Amino acid sequence: MTGLQYMSGFGNEHVSEDPRCPGALPEGQNNPQVCPYGLYAEQLSGSAFTCPRPTNKRSWLYRILPSVCHKPFKPLEEGHLTHDWDEIEPDPNQLRWKPFEIPKAPQNKMDFVSGLHTLCGAGEPRGRNGIAVHIFVCNTSMIDRCLYNSDGDFLIVPQQGKLLITTEFGKMLVEPNEICVIQQGMRFSVEVFGETRGYILEVYGAHFELPDLGPIGANGLANPRDFLVPVAWYEDRQVPGGYTVISKYQGKLFAAQQDPSIFTVLTAKTTRAGVALADFVIFPPRWGVANNTFRPPYYHRNCMSEFMGLIKGHYEAKEEGFQPGGGSLHSMMTPHGPDADCFEKASKAKLEPERVADGTMAFMFESSLSLAVTKWGLQTSNRLDKNYYKCWEPLKSHFNPKYK
Repeated sequence: MTGLQYMSGFGNEHVSEDPRCPGALPEGQNNPQVCPYGLYAEQLSGSAFTCPRPTNKRSWLYRILPSVCHKPFKPLEEGHLTHDWDEIEPDPNQLRWKPFEIPKAPQNKMDFVSGLHTLCGAGEPRGRNGIAVHIFVCNTSMIDRCLYNSDGDFLIVPQQGKLLITTEFGKMLVEPNEICVIQQGMRFSVEVFGETRGYILEVYGAHFELPDLGPIGANGLANPRDFLVPVAWYEDRQVPGGYTVISKYQGKLFAAQQDPSIFTVLTAKTTRAGVALADFVIFPPRWGVANNTFRPPYYHRNCMSEFMGLIKGHYEAKEEGFQPGGGSLHSMMTPHGPDADCFEKASKAKLEPERVADGTMAFMFESSLSLAVTKWGLQTSNRLDKNYYKCWEPLKSHFNPKYK
């Protein structure tokens, strides 16, 4: 397919912008007080903040609206997608499968998400350790909906039919005899051109990387240059019926309509350098002095789970609703960030040295584990704020393609 552009290099630090919006990337900083073209800055973290530099992964995106703008997620029928490895007794015999049947359209339309079938696996996503093998069969494109995987990375291997995959980072065409990796938390949509089939290897808790060369020498196996990354591309459109965001979270599917670890006090380490089983973090009174910067916590999707509590005062990013004695949980790759009032004020504020959070003490328990919520927490306590999502609903697009 013509017109698609790529950059090469596995694990490289890439920078690109849509040529329709030259100068969209801020110069010399990630999070300016006001982004070019009226965009919102958002970080997607693929590793713990404190990982050593070689394994520290994050991307900055500049969006027309932050990903936190969505209605509440509701359960979605996951069909044959599962991580229940005990639903049938183990079988030590040799196993072989005939080609997996692709449903015929238009009698049985099936897109990439509805066509996911789990074949085998081990471990489970909440413990961030394990793998799953899925088969996908589909005959229609994902229309006005996208998927992101909070549980791990997808390595996609098409066997029949090509895939045009639109991601938050751009578009890429993947054909049989090629592979692609969609990392944890990245939103993507799959367009197909007929009956399509392939395989997926999903890993929980680690990212794919190139193997060490060892005794085979410098020029064996795949080279970093053999891997391609799409260049930035954007669309600005309204979907009358609403655009659907699908989350794969703790092995289940959920659908929603789209409309940082500072001051760590204590940490419980894991066997991976820089990755904590749990951190205890505080947000104490302090000075805000950064120049030309959006000072409140930025919009964020994190590979960690973040539970926050407030001991006293008013938390700077959400002065209303987040109360002492309450709490919040932003699960893995669940978007979060300042409410609409905070964003508008901080974008227009005169940047002078100021005291932040005087009379306030907020804290966070941050973990590399994917946390399950109890029935008491969701139902019995009767304290769940079901209107929390509404604090982001007033966020509006400031996008101006004629920005100079």
